[in-house]
Amino acid sequence: MTRLSFEEGTVRVTDPPADLDRPWVESDPRTKTARAPGYRYADLRDALDERGVDYEDGVLDTPALDLTTSYELRDYQRAALDAWQENGNRGVLELPTGSGKTVVAVAAIAALGVPTLVVVPTIDLLEQWRRELETEFDCEVGQFGGGVQEFGPLTVSTYDSAYLRADEVGDRFGFVVFDEVHHLGGEGYRDIARLLAAPARMGLTATFERPDGAHEVVADLVGPKVYDVAVDDLAGEHLAAYDIKRISVELNEAERERYETAQGTFTDYLKRSNIQLRSGSDYQKLVVRSGTDPRAREALLAKQRARDVMMHADAKVDELEAILDRHREDRVIVFTASTDLVYRLSERFLIPAITHETGAAERRDVLRRFREGTYSRVVAANVLDEGVDVPDANVAVVLSGSGSEREFTQRLGRVLRPKRAAAEDADGEASTTAAVPATRAGRAVLYEIVTRETAEERVAARRR
Repeated sequence: MTRLSFEEGTVRVTDPPADLDRPWVESDPRTKTARAPGYRYADLRDALDERGVDYEDGVLDTPALDLTTSYELRDYQRAALDAWQENGNRGVLELPTGSGKTVVAVAAIAALGVPTLVVVPTIDLLEQWRRELETEFDCEVGQFGGGVQEFGPLTVSTYDSAYLRADEVGDRFGFVVFDEVHHLGGEGYRDIARLLAAPARMGLTATFERPDGAHEVVADLVGPKVYDVAVDDLAGEHLAAYDIKRISVELNEAERERYETAQGTFTDYLKRSNIQLRSGSDYQKLVVRSGTDPRAREALLAKQRARDVMMHADAKVDELEAILDRHREDRVIVFTASTDLVYRLSERFLIPAITHETGAAERRDVLRRFREGTYSRVVAANVLDEGVDVPDANVAVVLSGSGSEREFTQRLGRVLRPKRAAAEDADGEASTTAAVPATRAGRAVLYEIVTRETAEERVAARRR
């Protein structure tokens, strides 16, 4: 009789039918066995069922869990869950930051009632997910990561810890949720999905496609994108209405001279070397060349000097001062791509700073004070883009950034979460349960400050 078993990320088929000819099945006629990658377990069962093969399934050790959720899904959340279920409980959901992706996953966990692994990119998200699951379900919640290695019927893991343990626990989960699933496109992380047998798979992200095309690999490992909804479709009802305002500033005379000199050194090298930069991979080739070509190294250093000039322009700081003055009563997050600029702004405007150098305890304290209203503004370099529970804000200022659409979407999402403000309840006491518009004018706002006639204009265009 045909039998399925599991070992170290691989499904073994004993006495397979002769016509099991899928390209991902490796047959060994001498031992009368066949093997398939763990993530093909569901496909393998389907292939056997199609042939009417009677088989014994010994792959998963997944007891049924009695799980219920108190969440009531919004219409788009229900549509997302329905689309995922209709695709055989597999696929990626692309929902804007702040729209409640976690809620959809929690509803799926409750509906399936099987041991579940949630994989996240950061310790902050690890802690958030664990709190969420412990609050919502009367069930033990395990954790892989952050110094803890505890298995539970529901387990939350960082991508790094899941990568290290996937072959050990590959047969212990019937459902896996990949939060910020675009991370799964990384070469090493792909093995997490390959080694798990879990037939039910859900990917969550605000921006699925990757510039390197690795989202196609993710689609093979988790399932295709089965549902998406745009920010504009939710703004004004489920998310805050918003405006994006681009402000162009000029370099002063001294800055312009430094910028043109440095940028000229870079572009002259590209022309002399007949090099065209069409993609990030082309730029990486130039970086590799700089290891043996002194002229290439000087060109890259000049490019960095030009970038520093346009990112740190005095006019940007002056414009930020005007914005902060205009939004004295609002909650403001300032984003930069430069740690040095973060500290410069923090010192000038007495704004709490968060960078990669900020310890976890200090960062949590700053964000707690921001949430409580002790601080009304925060300045950060990239670290608040993703994977951190950022309190409600209604004004974002992008002083500098990359050309990444994902980065821009994440930063916009920081001011789009449904906001709440005090209202009177039936007894006349203050209540914080009434949703209200994000700003006094009824709209959130994101400012982009871009230096005119520099490469930053092209960068800003790409991310938009």
